[in-house]
Amino acid sequence: MGIGISVFLIAVGAVLTFAVNVTTSNAINLHTIGVILMAVGAIGLLATLTVFSSWGAGRRNDVVVEERRF
Repeated sequence: MGIGISVFLIAVGAVLTFAVNVTTSNAINLHTIGVILMAVGAIGLLATLTVFSSWGAGRRNDVVVEERRF
């Protein structure tokens, strides 16, 4: 899951949780679905940032040592 999808899930979850005011007769609760989407988006964002942080150029600790051959 990329950063864009994670932010999209957080945004859709926030809209369902805070902006939609609908009462349904079914067992579906839109506020709960919104909270779940926000949680999944936040977990995906943290996972994506953790994976991509190891790819950054600022964190390279690779040392190349060449031996001189005579």
